[in-house]
Amino acid sequence: MITHVVMMKFKPEVTTEEIDELEALLDSLPDKIEEIQSYDFGRDVVRSDRSYDFALVSIFANLDTLKHYQKHPEHQIVIKKLSVMCSQIAAVDYENEPYMKASGDPDLSLK
Repeated sequence: MITHVVMMKFKPEVTTEEIDELEALLDSLPDKIEEIQSYDFGRDVVRSDRSYDFALVSIFANLDTLKHYQKHPEHQIVIKKLSVMCSQIAAVDYENEPYMKASGDPDLSLK
């Protein structure tokens, strides 16, 4: 599995309405791009000096499905919008396996 993480800093002139439009675009992507296995995004609530304004975390089966997502026309619409809205964008893509509790591990669930 590949986890795709993107963090964005918006330009000072970006409005709440523009961020709302971005969220609507992002919210529609899982219905349009079947390779997306998991998709979550949101605005920063801490607002510290080192915080980014917005983050997106998505999961793909492998690098090929991530590459398809990146080239997909609907994703390209988002990329174009972000290029206008953002002063900085940081991304990381890492390979991972879903967490599986080993049979001998204690139950760490909250009760």
